[in-house]
Amino acid sequence: MPTSIVGLFAGLLLALVAAVGGFGWFLLALLLAGVGYLVGAHLEGRLDLAAAVPGRRRG
Repeated sequence: MPTSIVGLFAGLLLALVAAVGGFGWFLLALLLAGVGYLVGAHLEGRLDLAAAVPGRRRG
């Protein structure tokens, strides 16, 4: 799926959260979207999160 379509759906979902839940829920949705992006990028191999977690070294 093209990145522009994913961005469109993400924007629509955030707009829906803001309209229904208010500003606090909108901020929570943004935070969870960011965490989801980081986890997805890590699983795809584009981001190494092992350096960000202290004491969790492989080897």
